Amino acid sequence: MKKELTRQQYLDLYYYMRLNRAVEDTMVKLFRQNKIVGGLYSSEGQEGISVGTAYALEKKDWMAPMIRNIGALLVKGVPPRDIFTQHMAKYTSPTRGKDGTSHFGDLENLHIVSPISMLGDLIPVMTGVAMAGRYLGQKIVAMTWIGDGGSSTGVFHEGLNFAASQKAPFVLILENNQWAYSTPVKRQVPVKDLADRAKSYGIASYIVDGNDVVAVYSTAKEAVDRARAGEGPILIEAKSMRMRGHAQHDPAEYVPKEMFEYWKARDPIVLYEKFLTGEKLLDAKSKKEIDERIETLLTKERDFAENSPMPPAEFANEGVYCAGDECHKIEPKWERSQAEVIPPRSSIAAVWSVEGFGEGRGSAGKNAPIHFGDTTPASPELGENESKLAPKTPAKTVVKKVAGSNGKSKTPAPAAKNGASRKEAAHQMAARVAKKSAPASTGKRR
Repeated sequence: MKKELTRQQYLDLYYYMRLNRAVEDTMVKLFRQNKIVGGLYSSEGQEGISVGTAYALEKKDWMAPMIRNIGALLVKGVPPRDIFTQHMAKYTSPTRGKDGTSHFGDLENLHIVSPISMLGDLIPVMTGVAMAGRYLGQKIVAMTWIGDGGSSTGVFHEGLNFAASQKAPFVLILENNQWAYSTPVKRQVPVKDLADRAKSYGIASYIVDGNDVVAVYSTAKEAVDRARAGEGPILIEAKSMRMRGHAQHDPAEYVPKEMFEYWKARDPIVLYEKFLTGEKLLDAKSKKEIDERIETLLTKERDFAENSPMPPAEFANEGVYCAGDECHKIEPKWERSQAEVIPPRSSIAAVWSVEGFGEGRGSAGKNAPIHFGDTTPASPELGENESKLAPKTPAKTVVKKVAGSNGKSKTPAPAAKNGASRKEAAHQMAARVAKKSAPASTGKRR
């Protein structure tokens, strides 16, 4: 960790990581009291990723969190009571009790798109959000998260390719937490760094220690700034460890105990607290103030959630389908002249001629240029082995002669004359073969 931010920024990161863990600890207690209606998914050990990446966004930017990104929600401005009531399916929750887990958002004020359970689907969705913002001239960046397991879905690759081809201002955070439910990364992906997948789409990528919140923030800030500047989408692989099971019902007995012990010593909050103390950015007084601030806030928010009513029975018939403006009304917010996207100012010269078709590499690792259309093919660079096997003299063209009906040799006729088609040439050849193979006539009639 490096000392690069202001003291307030350092303390903000610390506060949100502590708040993230405290919110989840509170929900674990509620879950054990049977007050949590849906599933509960822990982000213990990964707080630095959610907090550090979301902290790099501006207020106008958009994000779509996943189930382990409660820290990102808190940074964006979601109050803990919304998280509590949502998981408790209370009538005061963002979905008014319609959902018992983290599927909620805030399109109008906080620019949060609700999580989607189909892993990877948020990638094309947020690419579309990024493209829409660019079209409207809003200068926004869209961000979403995906796990190592979710990066193996087809829509991950389709969405990332879509973002790359459109050069969308989009940042994807790939949380490599070592486990896709109970499957270790090495059993599902044949590469060491998942960030290498970005190369397939011609986009930039970063690899960062997900347990170093300062490194996560600094990397995310650089990626967000680059995307906003028009450099296209960027992938960040944050390496960390999921310190709990897939959900509260999963004891994670498939994880080696030694692995848990190793990562426990790298707890992101403990590491960061040592850093802040060593740099004299956090003292006992400041830490106590933060502790009291979090405790006071969560006591108030938890009491509100527990005292909130469940939704009335008749509400089950409402809100099933979105009926236009009665559901929600979202209108485009133009921040550019609409004339810029209407012809003729939006016209672009149509160019279809191709200068070249790129280049590849031969088996020896040397350059293997590819030409296309009427372009002049370049001479390939031969590898060492290819040079040894190459003939020393040019190959000779051998003209094969066949015996004619009179026993004399002659060269075969060309496949087609005077521009004849391949089909005609085939008929000509068949006729010649049939004539040669026909039995000689005896001159007698039957």
